[in-house]
Amino acid sequence: MKSYVFLIICSIILSSCNEKTKRQDIDMKVETTYNPVVYFEIPVENVERAMNFYKAVFSFEFQEESIDGNQMALFPFDDKKKGISGALAKGDIYKPSISGVLIYFQTTDIEQILASVVENGGKVLYPKTSNGELGAVAEFQDCEGNRIALYQKK
Repeated sequence: MKSYVFLIICSIILSSCNEKTKRQDIDMKVETTYNPVVYFEIPVENVERAMNFYKAVFSFEFQEESIDGNQMALFPFDDKKKGISGALAKGDIYKPSISGVLIYFQTTDIEQILASVVENGGKVLYPKTSNGELGAVAEFQDCEGNRIALYQKK
């Protein structure tokens, strides 16, 4: 344990010794040709219920998998389209929350999606609101208790 702590301390000291090199490393990490987010997981208590909710609201089809002992329902993904994908995830480390990371789903009709959310057991948390020239946003709570956002282009 002592040698582990010593290695961590040495690593911190060495990494702060050369500020120019450190700055160059940071710059290289920022200069990318891709968007930084590549995947998401939405925590759920009941995968079947959550799949039914998202299928009813968005017409998503899911592929079910077991990954590292966690039950997953993968959202659709087409590598020819822009954007990322993710999964509904059930496991010991996944806890649905209204106060966690906020994920935005793009839609062409926020009002239609919000109506479907309510019809399928969710609730509107933040109604459709204009973002001026950017479009509009809204938020809802899904059937599992997660806060999810919507984005609609102008």
